[in-house]
Amino acid sequence: MIIAVDCRFGHLQVGLGRFTRELVSSLLSRNDPWEYVLLISEEGRSWVNALPGRPRFEIAGARGYSMREQWEIPSLLRRISADLYFSPHFNVPLLCPIPFVVTVHDLILHRFPNAAPVFRQWAYRVIMRHSMRAARSIIAVSRFTAGEIARTYGATVAAKVAVVKEGVDTRFHFRSFEEQEETRRKFGIVSPYYLYVGNAKEHKNVQLLIDGFFRAALTGVELVLVTAGRETSSLHLCDGVRFLDSVSDDELASLYSGARGFVTASLYEGYCLPVCEAAACGCPVIATRCGAIPEVAPKEALLIDPTVESFSQALRSPPGRTQVESPLRWQDTAETVSKILAAALP
Repeated sequence: MIIAVDCRFGHLQVGLGRFTRELVSSLLSRNDPWEYVLLISEEGRSWVNALPGRPRFEIAGARGYSMREQWEIPSLLRRISADLYFSPHFNVPLLCPIPFVVTVHDLILHRFPNAAPVFRQWAYRVIMRHSMRAARSIIAVSRFTAGEIARTYGATVAAKVAVVKEGVDTRFHFRSFEEQEETRRKFGIVSPYYLYVGNAKEHKNVQLLIDGFFRAALTGVELVLVTAGRETSSLHLCDGVRFLDSVSDDELASLYSGARGFVTASLYEGYCLPVCEAAACGCPVIATRCGAIPEVAPKEALLIDPTVESFSQALRSPPGRTQVESPLRWQDTAETVSKILAAALP
């Protein structure tokens, strides 16, 4: 039996890329009674070659969310004689010739189009609706996302949904003072700091976070934004705000460990993995009570309304350090996903 896995986004340094890399690596470390064949982009060779067991892969030239993938991916699935197609996201060709399992991280484009062109919004809804109705099984990364699916697509689709939470990589744990200092020196951080990790799209509400930091008027404190992308160019900064890019996981764990707190003003989250990573490092969490954040946040987290005043007050009086607990690991996620795939095989 062959399970083809769409890994075309695996090389990207975004949430979907991390999810794909971590889950696929953990699936391959198992001894499942079928063969995984990874469909990758040309840019994905490096991370796939580092996976355990040097798995079989096929180059898929079609970009995700392109017209070309609508005929190229089905043709590739037939050529490799795949029995099941697993997508770590919602995107599956309309004429997929075999049973498939999809993953839904959120319904973000339903709620926040993020300036997406009208045609893209229409295509997204067509493909999402088809995937929800035709999938053999649907993986939702949180109870919140499962509820969004049920409200949007109804009881028949909801009956196919299984909640499988994301794992936290073992590199995310509390780091020593020496490691923290080494990372701070590398990035030139000399003051106490709050930390944000994520993109700067509309729903992330980063400008409100900056405005709350400005109103807090903290002396000798910085707001460090680990972010990138074209959206950052529209942000209005103030003194004490800085960007970091190209941060490794080990460095990020050190930044979490040494921060006054991880902060996010996000208005919508299907999961919010940085909250879990921060908690695994013992970092205090200040976040909105929006989306799946209350579901995944540690009990010590300070959950507030998404207003400038709420954030300015929280930054003046942050919560205490999080009690480090054993988080869900990717091996646990992979075990549950493996069972779902086994049940979906024809």
